Amino acid sequence: MKSPLPVMMFGIFSLFSHLLLASDITAVAALGRIEPENGIIIISASSTPDSTAGSLIAKLHVAEGDSVSAGQLLAETDSAPVARALIIETEKELEFAQRQFDADNSIADAACVQADTAKSEALRRETLLNKGLASVEEVEQTQGFAKSLRASCQSARVSATAGEMAIEVARARLERRKAEYQRKMIYSPINGLVLQVNAYPGEFVQADGILELAAVEKMYAVAEIYETDIGRVHVGQKATVSSAALSEKLSGKVTYIHPKVKKHDAIGTDPAARKDARIIEVDVLLDKPQAVRRLTNLQVEIVLE
Repeated sequence: MKSPLPVMMFGIFSLFSHLLLASDITAVAALGRIEPENGIIIISASSTPDSTAGSLIAKLHVAEGDSVSAGQLLAETDSAPVARALIIETEKELEFAQRQFDADNSIADAACVQADTAKSEALRRETLLNKGLASVEEVEQTQGFAKSLRASCQSARVSATAGEMAIEVARARLERRKAEYQRKMIYSPINGLVLQVNAYPGEFVQADGILELAAVEKMYAVAEIYETDIGRVHVGQKATVSSAALSEKLSGKVTYIHPKVKKHDAIGTDPAARKDARIIEVDVLLDKPQAVRRLTNLQVEIVLE
């Protein structure tokens, strides 16, 4: 058997609306809900090829109701330790590539110095040959030796250049490893409040994500205005928000009128509501957001004056 509460609420709200309109035809009454700025953010884990079954939460660093800052670590997946180890491994590879390059560069420098010396000696022998103080055989030998050393110099330079490329590859691999590691760590994108935790350590992340987060510095009452009343609503209009859950009425003003018309039954479950009714959502920025920062989705009555 269905609860009569929705029917009673609709009847009370209808009576409230009629009484209000009878006293002030310019006012608009509506039901609504409390929402944080930009709505609720679902924080999830990045999908990676090595986690086809989904990400498993290893550590959770926050709890429901915690205030968090942008960039704060919220959670870690079970693949984070492996990612950290790969970073250390790649750092060692980069260190080895750097040392190898230094060694190859030293060898190339030495080989090229020897090549330059041999070339100078070959030129000296040619000078001596022209003066008749050296034989053709001696000149040919020194020239052949100089060419051999020059080839060794060039080969060593090529090896050093290859070593420099190996360093760049290792650096790029290290940056990729660091990026992959960051994907295993879940950080807060905003300053906000943790509304709900959906995945705890040892659990896989499902469609509802790890947790729900909201920016609560600004809070809104989203009024569901019937399309027949929207002509009496405008940006800047003052509003009063009330609920049995609130100790006082809250004031605010209309900041945005949504451009899309919705079916009434698309956002409510009231069996007494008109099924053909259409509503337009209107955002009311509250003057005292601190009063409802921990009351997201609270149903409220809204009067636009």
